Amino acid sequence: MTDAAEQHKQEYIDEMARTRGYVLPYHKVMAKQDFEVLRAANGLVSAAYLEQRTLDRRTKELIFIVSLTVLRAGRGHIQSHIRVALDVGVSPQEILEAIEIALPEAGIVAFQEGFEAWREVVGADGIEPTVAAHDAG
Repeated sequence: MTDAAEQHKQEYIDEMARTRGYVLPYHKVMAKQDFEVLRAANGLVSAAYLEQRTLDRRTKELIFIVSLTVLRAGRGHIQSHIRVALDVGVSPQEILEAIEIALPEAGIVAFQEGFEAWREVVGADGIEPTVAAHDAG
């Protein structure tokens, strides 16, 4: 691979980071291992998610957070969208309310992973019981 080709891949992944506000581990590997497929997949994401259409970025991030929670995506993936949502002005409470939408349809297990992703990013704490309790996890 030529230095020019490697530089082009680096510029592309840097632009992805600027545009999205994050890159996932698979983006980095695909940039090096199968650049053409990364570009094709990123084109779809750009059209559906990044380009300004009817929905604003705040709304799209909330939809992404809920859909990733329902699909039980990895915590890091959910957190990347929580961070972007915070960066574009979504409040921690709005994000939590969006994640809570997963409860009736996807259940508590899916909700808990989204909730833990949110809790870690925003640093939310809780109230400890003053009586002995058995911790479920």
